[in-house]
Amino acid sequence: MDVFFLGTGAGMPAKQRNVTSIALKLLEERGAIWLFDCGEATQHQILHTSIKPRRIEKIFITHLHGDHIYGLPGLLSSRSFQGGETEVILYGPKGLKEFVDISFSVSQTFLKYPLKVVEVEEGLIFEDEEFIVEARLLEHGIPSYGYRIAEKDRPGTLLAEKLIEAGIKPGPLFKKIKNGETVELEDGRIIEAAPFLGPAQKGRVVTVLGDTRICEAAVHLALDADLLIHEATFSNGEEKLAFEYYHSTTTQAAEIAQKAGAKKLCLTHISSRYNREDWTRLEKESQAIFPNTVIAEDFKEISLPIEK
Repeated sequence: MDVFFLGTGAGMPAKQRNVTSIALKLLEERGAIWLFDCGEATQHQILHTSIKPRRIEKIFITHLHGDHIYGLPGLLSSRSFQGGETEVILYGPKGLKEFVDISFSVSQTFLKYPLKVVEVEEGLIFEDEEFIVEARLLEHGIPSYGYRIAEKDRPGTLLAEKLIEAGIKPGPLFKKIKNGETVELEDGRIIEAAPFLGPAQKGRVVTVLGDTRICEAAVHLALDADLLIHEATFSNGEEKLAFEYYHSTTTQAAEIAQKAGAKKLCLTHISSRYNREDWTRLEKESQAIFPNTVIAEDFKEISLPIEK
């Protein structure tokens, strides 16, 4: 599981930061990529990476401001020409389907793959055998959601030597036991999986927040997260300005991470008023409260290995 930042700026594209888009690379887990927001020129950013648009399985839109959605029609359209045939599911606030439908209708765009649009409300919005995704409304000028992506715990490592000692030969039964299944042997013995598995591997949690003021919904979504991605449009001392524009400061993001017990914080959605020379200062402002803070840059990648 890796988080790749395609765009980390706020409001409009800038020379040093494109507008918001984040790729959650789940290549080992499910051979897919989940995208969070799709600001203008996201597909241009992808051209400079190893990301394949045909692998994009889901796109989660936090809110409908232009710097988070203007790249969406182009990306979806281009995916047809890049070998994309599998379904894409698009999640986001009410109005998202209308935006996509009108864009395609006016431009006479026809996709070669199924596209499903889910206009979300608060609560559980997706669950399968591997992941759970929860959405909560944040505090912004228009409806803006945060998403909590929780990987389900995995069975522990198979204790193959112990199985062999019990007289079980390598083969299909190993796989069933590895998956936590109870099996029956040819001699009639019933084998429970638990004694032949190491400790369960705890699932990882990534929290991606849309634009927001400091709020309790952010704390809920970030609870014990392995990685919290929080906007920090403004620097410390600009709290009044952040409140007026429904955004957060570096220190406010750190306060949320601290309160939620997150393991790591990444600051993004950085205003273009701050040059590259300012970025270290912004990072340190947050680190004064929450030491394990990093500031995002375009094309930065954060890996989240499985805890052994």
